[in-house]
Amino acid sequence: MNLTAQPSHGPANGPAPAPGVPKKFRGPFARWPRSADAVLATLIFLATVFVEEAPGDTLRLRAATDVPVAALLLYAGAGGSLYWRRTRPIAALALAIAAWSPLLGTRWSSTGGIVLIALYSIGRYVRDTRENRLGTLAAVGAAIAAAMVDSRLLSVTWGETSFCALVMFTAWYVGRRVTLRAERAERLRREQAAETRRIVAEERTHIARELHDVVAHRVSMMTVQAGAARMVAAHDPQEALAAMTAVEEAGRQALDELRHLLGVLRPEADREGLGPQPGLADLDRLVAQVREAGLDVSVTGGVQAALPARVELSAYRIVQEALTNVLKHSGPRTRTEVRLSRAGGGLRIEVLDDGQGAPVPSESFGSPAGVPGHGIVGMRERALLLGGSLDAGRRPGGGFRLAAHLPTGGDS
Repeated sequence: MNLTAQPSHGPANGPAPAPGVPKKFRGPFARWPRSADAVLATLIFLATVFVEEAPGDTLRLRAATDVPVAALLLYAGAGGSLYWRRTRPIAALALAIAAWSPLLGTRWSSTGGIVLIALYSIGRYVRDTRENRLGTLAAVGAAIAAAMVDSRLLSVTWGETSFCALVMFTAWYVGRRVTLRAERAERLRREQAAETRRIVAEERTHIARELHDVVAHRVSMMTVQAGAARMVAAHDPQEALAAMTAVEEAGRQALDELRHLLGVLRPEADREGLGPQPGLADLDRLVAQVREAGLDVSVTGGVQAALPARVELSAYRIVQEALTNVLKHSGPRTRTEVRLSRAGGGLRIEVLDDGQGAPVPSESFGSPAGVPGHGIVGMRERALLLGGSLDAGRRPGGGFRLAAHLPTGGDS
């Protein structure tokens, strides 16, 4: 009995890789499954016809004319069954065993390799349902029984007979393990994608609330200025004109913020924590808090001109999360530098650290209560919502580097 092990093959149609993940190499059995199976069936048929076992556990070639016509037909049926090994694996194995059975115990009994491939295919492609479990159990049992009968008819020792049965079971088990591993990998990919979507959704909700607060602050200023203009309009037209000019400017700024707000606003955005949000002017207080926790922070550069409120808010949050990550992953005594500059029509932020500290648990400094940080995913989402970009990665000499570019779109 020929029990030569056959190569394993991947799924016919694997799941699409997640964005940003390099594509894995896909061989012919993954690219063209039906054509590859047809070629496999043909090659196995030819190998079964022209190769036979020789004394001393060796192989030798034989002429096709040496094989009886009945055996050739059975070989063709067994080999052809592999064409359906993905779509109807249990039926393919049943056909292979049926073609093998009349040859058991004869010198023409060389279709064991075909049965091995069919067993692997059952483990690899049969879905785990109750009906399929019964069919799989019967098919694997029939294959093992046929292998043992063939071995005993050929006067093989019980040790070799048991080994043949073990090889049959192993072929199915390997296919089953490959399937379970693929299912676990796919489940992990789905969970990671769902987690990323959840993080982005939460971060967008948070950003929407903060932008709402900024717009509400502008509208409040407009209301105060309009009320002042109404009160002095009768006796001080110049002061009323100045107040209305301020209302006009605040209105433009509020509309500008609203345009960005509409892109991220969600119906379920909560309304708690209303009030002015932090900006670059609050970085000194943030840095002081981080220094108290033991981080060696320095700030270089700066921005003299006024920036849109949404840009200042996002810049503050990015620096805040970046410093929190440094403290969390590298720990106190880590030397960190925050660089701020105007470049390319926007604000450029760089946070560099040497990664020499000891990691300790930490929470985001100054974060609103109940709003967890989401690391690089959240920071990148903030930058993208402003039309900017954010890159983060390890530095060649050690440590970590985060660089963000936030377009300003004009002054606020």
